[in-house]
Amino acid sequence: MTTVDRAADVLLSDGGAVHLRQIQPEDAPAIVAMHSRFSERTRYLRYFSPYPRIPERDLRRFVTVDHDAREAFVIETGDRILAVGRYERLGPESQDAEVAFVVEDAHQGRGIGSVLLEHLAAAAREAGVRRFVAEVLPENSAMLRVFADAGYQIQRQYADGVVHLAFPIEPTEQSLEVQWRREQTAEARSIARLLSPRGVVVYGASASGHGIGAAILGHLRDGGFTGAVHPIHPTADLVGGLPALRSARLAEGIDLAVVAVPPPAVPGVVDDAAAAGVHGLVVVSAGFAETGTEGGAAAERELTRAAHAAGMRVVGPNCLGVANTHEQVRLNATLAPRLPRPGRAGFFSQSGALGVALLAEADRRGLGLSTFVSAGNRADVSGNDLMQYWEDDPATDVILLYLESFGNPRKFARLARRIGRTKPIVAVASPARPPGGAGPDRAGVAALFAHAGVIRVDTVVELFDVGVLLAHQPLPTGRRVGIVGNSTALTQLAAAACADGGLAVAPGYPRDVPPQAGAHDFGDVLAEAATDGGVDALVVAVAPPVPGQLFDEDADFATALASVALAGDKPTVVTSLVDRMPAGLPAYATVEEAVRALARVSAYADWLRRPPGTVPEVATVDSFDVLTAYGIEVVPSLPAESAQEAVAAAERLGYPVALKSAGEALRHRLDLGAVRLDLADGSAVSRAYTEMAERFGSGVLVQAMVPPGVACVVELVEDPAFGPVVGFGLGGVATELLGDRVWRPAPLTDRDAAAMLDEPRAAPLLRGYRGAGPVDREALARLLIRVGRLADDRPDVRELRLNPVLARVDGLSVLHAEVVLGPPAARPDTAPRRL
Repeated sequence: MTTVDRAADVLLSDGGAVHLRQIQPEDAPAIVAMHSRFSERTRYLRYFSPYPRIPERDLRRFVTVDHDAREAFVIETGDRILAVGRYERLGPESQDAEVAFVVEDAHQGRGIGSVLLEHLAAAAREAGVRRFVAEVLPENSAMLRVFADAGYQIQRQYADGVVHLAFPIEPTEQSLEVQWRREQTAEARSIARLLSPRGVVVYGASASGHGIGAAILGHLRDGGFTGAVHPIHPTADLVGGLPALRSARLAEGIDLAVVAVPPPAVPGVVDDAAAAGVHGLVVVSAGFAETGTEGGAAAERELTRAAHAAGMRVVGPNCLGVANTHEQVRLNATLAPRLPRPGRAGFFSQSGALGVALLAEADRRGLGLSTFVSAGNRADVSGNDLMQYWEDDPATDVILLYLESFGNPRKFARLARRIGRTKPIVAVASPARPPGGAGPDRAGVAALFAHAGVIRVDTVVELFDVGVLLAHQPLPTGRRVGIVGNSTALTQLAAAACADGGLAVAPGYPRDVPPQAGAHDFGDVLAEAATDGGVDALVVAVAPPVPGQLFDEDADFATALASVALAGDKPTVVTSLVDRMPAGLPAYATVEEAVRALARVSAYADWLRRPPGTVPEVATVDSFDVLTAYGIEVVPSLPAESAQEAVAAAERLGYPVALKSAGEALRHRLDLGAVRLDLADGSAVSRAYTEMAERFGSGVLVQAMVPPGVACVVELVEDPAFGPVVGFGLGGVATELLGDRVWRPAPLTDRDAAAMLDEPRAAPLLRGYRGAGPVDREALARLLIRVGRLADDRPDVRELRLNPVLARVDGLSVLHAEVVLGPPAARPDTAPRRL
């Protein structure tokens, strides 16, 4: 019997959490109890007969499966089983299996059937099953809809009063889209229940008013929360001026519980909240996994397990809390003393310790927030969950993320590419990578974020610099910048910063206003720039007057600038050393900071203007060789350890041949003599081998000669932020030294592959340089697409390096390939839905 544990906590369509696991013989009493709760209609639709009770023989077979040819999953909450789904192979050698499931009446319509189907299909594929068949009564419209909406190619046949269904269970583009759409709905609804609760209970608020529990209770009470707030206290009748309850079960309409009790008391709190029907926990208590101890980690796992079993989600532990500024909610369940000012930015912070400072800085910068979540240890709710919620949240236009690590990198990249098309995402995320590992350098990491539609910044200051600009100003339609200022020194600094940031100073700019000019004169020049068709964005710099050149006493530069900038359709950034700028006009301490923020936003606007492209289909064949299966042919080579072996290998391959040192670092070093080309006969091979062996060792590779071309390198590595990524660059020591590689997350679209060929600094060599002919770029793009598809399909391929790839006018040749296989990397984004 298999030992694979397929248990998972999953979200249903209403946002509630349930537990899915394999059925066990000891589940028999719970199965009988569930069956007793079925209506007569449910029994009839599932069993095609009244079937009032399960006979003992059927029950034993029902709960006893081998988890291979026969598998069954139960859905449970607490100790109550709500649903069962199963498949059974139709014969020992059959690739078909019959699938069926049944859901308790009270929980039908929550998406349980689609969850069961996803997990059953995944388990069946592992067992070698390729197709599901099912028999459904025509009147069972709900079950027919589960199959029809799953995204599989379903064959239907009606006979003898039954609808016979058959469909292959390999994932398709459509089935994955269906799965991801359901995932987005479920995760968004689960977060909505956390951020817009009807009522809140607080565990751990002291009657003395001291401690974090009392602080959060006060913030909820004083922040204008529109729902009910109840402190839970074992003895006190009044806490924080509010009547205290002994248990959350004594209150009605409670959706959220704030937990500020010591870790040993948390399990009792979870039980009490579950009994009260609470939807989510915000655990501000510390003492869990962040302690670095196994005990703390175990307590955190148990907290999450117990919460999910009761249908609850968890923010934290060790978090700052959550906030929602909507006027109909006004929820401040955080340690920050004031509710953030209302605005259009959603803010997720993984750090609880920095949370208060981050909220204070947002307020200082005039950045209003729609909602805020500090996840702390991120035992459950993550940045991905919040992005799913903010995608369709009408109150949120900009997404801000402070990330310390990535829980599900492939999912993050997928969500970012989709959500970034409608709402900008700004992230503070470390560019660091594991030491000694292959893959993108710092610049490559920044490019990966940019091509996923994420504006990655290095510091919290930059996060707010960019966030304020996105929240209050339109996106630029191009990179032409008009610079207006009353200080030549400042405008020249701005022009230099534009050049460094990849922005173009528009013709006729900078426009310098005389230092003694008043606000009205300055505003007139700015108005001309704002209506200039050759300008896409404005940079404004205002310096104080020099001695003896006083401004007009009535000058109000802030009003003058705002009246122009806020009325136009061009994004405007301001550095003013005179007046404080009004809300809505992004102001920066230096022109360099202002231009840097504008450059980040301009790069994002460029990404939006580029069509996303499509992922082409790649035909694969059954092959023991993973490269051959994806149509990647490598020119054969043979190893040799002596001159005689080298000559024999050459004769086997056919002359002329090349000899290469077998050492990885030397295999491409023609400049050092570690590669010898065009060896036409045995004597030439023997002579070359002798010379190479003396300098580089006895091991060589013998390879048939191919036509010359431009040497390229194609790589595949697993990145901690994006999962599998594909790299491309031109070969050679110089390009490797300079890190001249471009990277994209897998799989690659046709536009990804084409763009990768243009981005290396050495890319002109591919188009023909100094008399050389252009190479077959389409062949190179197809190779990149095939590597991207391989990366997406084969999690057991941990690294791949094709070096060199000789690109020619008439195609290409892959001369050497290194493939590192290992235990499949975790790819939860392609597996059935789970928390």
